[in-house]
Amino acid sequence: MRLRDLRSALPRPRELPPWQQNGLVALAVFAGGTMLYLAGSHRLLPNGDPVPLWIRFAELGAMCLAAFLRRKVPWGLLAATGIVGVDVALGLSLPIVIAYTDFLYSAMLHGSRRTTRVLVGVTAAGTLAVLFAFLAAAGWRAAALGAFSMLSFLLVPVWWGANVRQQSDIAASERANADQLATIAALDRRAAVTAERARMARDLHDVVAGHLSAIAIQSEAALSMADDPKTAQTVLVAVRENSVRALEEMRAMIGLLRSESAEHEVTAPARLAELARLVESARAAGMTVTVDSTVDEELAVPTAVDLTAYRIAQESLTNAVKHAPGGRVSVRLRAADSTLTVEIGNELLGAPTQSGSGGHGLLSMRERAHAVGGTLRAGPSGPRWLVQAELPLAGEPS
Repeated sequence: MRLRDLRSALPRPRELPPWQQNGLVALAVFAGGTMLYLAGSHRLLPNGDPVPLWIRFAELGAMCLAAFLRRKVPWGLLAATGIVGVDVALGLSLPIVIAYTDFLYSAMLHGSRRTTRVLVGVTAAGTLAVLFAFLAAAGWRAAALGAFSMLSFLLVPVWWGANVRQQSDIAASERANADQLATIAALDRRAAVTAERARMARDLHDVVAGHLSAIAIQSEAALSMADDPKTAQTVLVAVRENSVRALEEMRAMIGLLRSESAEHEVTAPARLAELARLVESARAAGMTVTVDSTVDEELAVPTAVDLTAYRIAQESLTNAVKHAPGGRVSVRLRAADSTLTVEIGNELLGAPTQSGSGGHGLLSMRERAHAVGGTLRAGPSGPRWLVQAELPLAGEPS
């Protein structure tokens, strides 16, 4: 097996469980300390070491056992500090000091915020105390040597642990922000899909259900007019117009769905200017329709409002033909105070069967009105069923 393959097969130390990482640290401390003790390079102070070597190894073994508590702050640090205190009493040795620096680093990395602040303060105070002690006892040269020692064995691991922890906290915060942004993006996508599905459902209902309902009613009327060929022909002409109209709008919707760019949307060619077609279709089904409009043809009606008004009129006339066949229907259009008002009322023949809160048609009309910032009311009004929509002629929907 190649060395590169062996490296890829072995887990990285950071990927190991905490207790295994602690075991590796303990093994490294024992191996390094053993070499220093056997080489006689462990003594930090001048002169020889009067302490037997087995006591030094006992200290080293205790420090290695304490390494398994290095993440248990502050208990691991307190245990290591006690061992260092014993080592200072016997004569400071390099392996113990080096091992202690790892405890300082771990305390800064894994301890609580309060523990790290206390540790920084204690380290700074201890460093100053040692410096003044060296300065008072042996002069500035000993103080300089003591400062270098404190910097290497106390301040550096504390600073390093604080810096690593800060970077880890920043990375964790960035990951949390990224997760939140991903969640928000997923919710936005879900909302966009839901809104698009609702829009498609409205369009399919208006295009398919509206025209097919009219075709079904008109064809039934044509079948009952076998003795009146002229009227039957008029009804069949209306059936054909509804069929052609449904095909045109379906093609427009398919073109919109297949379009890759939203900048060139192909919208259904339905506008209030073509209200006459809806009226003629209802009349062909046997309805008596009157139209009262004060809307100027040159009035600038926003495209979305224009289409919404048309769809509301289409659905209302379809419902009137379905629920009050042969009855009277009135269509009123008003434009005043930057508001377009659409009213469609029909006679209630027998018990009212239309509901002001249910049905896909009424729901579709309300959704369309709300989408452009308008309102819609539908329900019995005296002897009639009245649908009234108020749509803004200017401004964006709220």
